[in-house]
Amino acid sequence: MTISTPSFWRRIICLIYEFLLLLAVLLFAGFIFHLIFRDTQAVYFRPLFQFYLLLVMGYYFTWFWTHGGQTLAMQTWKMRVVTSNGGSLSKKQAIIRYFLAITGIFLFGCGIIWALFDRDHQFLHDRIAGTRIIFQTN
Repeated sequence: MTISTPSFWRRIICLIYEFLLLLAVLLFAGFIFHLIFRDTQAVYFRPLFQFYLLLVMGYYFTWFWTHGGQTLAMQTWKMRVVTSNGGSLSKKQAIIRYFLAITGIFLFGCGIIWALFDRDHQFLHDRIAGTRIIFQTN
């Protein structure tokens, strides 16, 4: 098995696919939230709902990253997230990677664009969290 760094565009396509899968997860989670909290006009509703969705996304990513290193989209595109030395991510590393990725995306995607200039073509959140995305071919 050969291990290498996937191309920038392959990772972008994987992110688009990930977005579609995550959208389905968030729609289902939002439906459950609305069943529990029926008063959508309450002042507290919007920030509580946004925080809830942030937690759902965090759980989705950190669980997959710590249980095999691959989300569903990453499995399809034959990618895996590992530590910088090739090991499995700890829960702490997965949580740090998640919050750094969210921050980098909300800052106009600078964490993603970073990969175009990084010497190893890794995203900024991977560089800071001590992780990397690898591509596995048979």
